[in-house]
Amino acid sequence: MRPLVHPAIDDVTVEGILHALSDPVRVAIFSELAGGSCTRTCSNFLTVSDKSIPKSTLSQHFKILRDAGLIRSERSGVEMRNTSRCAEIEARFPGLLSSIQQALRIQAAHLLKGRAGRARKRRATA
Repeated sequence: MRPLVHPAIDDVTVEGILHALSDPVRVAIFSELAGGSCTRTCSNFLTVSDKSIPKSTLSQHFKILRDAGLIRSERSGVEMRNTSRCAEIEARFPGLLSSIQQALRIQAAHLLKGRAGRARKRRATA
């Protein structure tokens, strides 16, 4: 079994963080980890945003988040326990993660509003 590699916080880059969070599944995984106070196993994320995620794909998403320095993973038997590194990232890049999370909330609200408007138009024309 290969050892898990976690970058030193000084090696974490804004570009790496933005790349890791450029995928909606990874955003959902990280948001849940960042919002929780306990570790989560990979199997907690077999369904993300009502979509089933294959284990191999999920492993790749966790690797990208880990390589970017966003999460820390530890093996515990056959499970992998994951926690966010928000406090470390906040110390290195103050306000970065909170700005990204705020932008994601605005985007989600905008998408919901747009869907509701399209649904009203469909009902009105039907």
